[in-house]
Amino acid sequence: MEDFGIQEMQEMQKALQDTYRDQWEPICPDTGKNKLLWMLGEIGEVIDIVKKNGGQRAVEERHIRKELVEELADVLMYYNDILLCYDISAEELKQAYREKFHKNMKRW
Repeated sequence: MEDFGIQEMQEMQKALQDTYRDQWEPICPDTGKNKLLWMLGEIGEVIDIVKKNGGQRAVEERHIRKELVEELADVLMYYNDILLCYDISAEELKQAYREKFHKNMKRW
């Protein structure tokens, strides 16, 4: 299975933003908070799927799983828009993630 990383997602989001530049808010720090709110809305849709169907059905039933994965993809799209709004690179995120991981490994 081929890896699908932040860099590729950000490139795809930049292409979407370029395509809809005249219809969507610009990618800039001032738009970041709106993207965060949109992402929270998508997270709510993910929660609704699991709440209404249960976790096991979301794993086992193809149509529910498809819907769950699609909504998670929406979450990741907004997540990547947020990274773009605040000019956070994949490398910068990777470094912070690793640091947080090591900190958490020693926490408990």
